[in-house]
Amino acid sequence: MQKYDGATELLNSAIESMQHVFSCPIQVGAPLLFSQTLIQSDVGVLVGIVGDLEGRLIIEGESRIFTHLSQSMFGMPLEGEMLHSFVGEMANMIAGNTSTLLANRGKRIDITPPTIMVGQMQMYGFNRGIKIAVELEAVGPVNTILLLQG
Repeated sequence: MQKYDGATELLNSAIESMQHVFSCPIQVGAPLLFSQTLIQSDVGVLVGIVGDLEGRLIIEGESRIFTHLSQSMFGMPLEGEMLHSFVGEMANMIAGNTSTLLANRGKRIDITPPTIMVGQMQMYGFNRGIKIAVELEAVGPVNTILLLQG
């Protein structure tokens, strides 16, 4: 079976999912293409994507932004392990909703459980990436990143 290279459709579906999951309006920046190295700033979560498109969806940003987001969504700021768990569940909701949106459009996509990443780190092992800054109103920016193999 030939792989479907629908990076744009996948990212658009992820952004649409973020609009459903987050309790605040979002502004989406222009996509930035990059290759070979990704440097994560503070907190991130990686969800693998398999099926018609294979890659890794990452949502990352500063922990203070995710703390503000937890306050916005649940009425209380989270920190430490509770914040990390929140970030993983948030990504799971976004990736699951993204998978459902794509399935409704005839694409076969499955997701892996989220992997939470804490601290500055560098990532290798991908051919190309697309990064989109998403500004959460009254909360701050997070980055949505898609790493692709092909």
